Amino acid sequence: MLRIRPNMTYHKPFLLSPAAKDYLWGGNRLRDGFCKNIDISLLAETLEYSTHPNGPSIISRGEYKGISLTDFISKHPHIVGYHPTSSKGKIPILVKFIDAKANLSIQVHPSDEYAQQHGNGQLGKTEM
Repeated sequence: MLRIRPNMTYHKPFLLSPAAKDYLWGGNRLRDGFCKNIDISLLAETLEYSTHPNGPSIISRGEYKGISLTDFISKHPHIVGYHPTSSKGKIPILVKFIDAKANLSIQVHPSDEYAQQHGNGQLGKTEM
């Protein structure tokens, strides 16, 4: 049973369009096997849920169509339950699909602390 609390506003869910990246090691499985309608010959990765400055997701339908997820969250943090003070103004989640047709190099990503000290203000990465 859904209990509606007084003074609580409910919003419709919205879909996101991913940002796409073309790297030399990319392939065609994201387009063919995952039905990504993106016209890039070597589709290496799609950033599905992203506020990363190099590839934010874009709201694809409804009232907020065409607005980046980054801009939406900064204007409406209460709708997504985001608390700017908890993450230093950044969303600490990036969800992406990768299609590596060719071998990839070994990569080591920094922690948040190291990235803040030596990077350009971005968060570090943990991966699964």
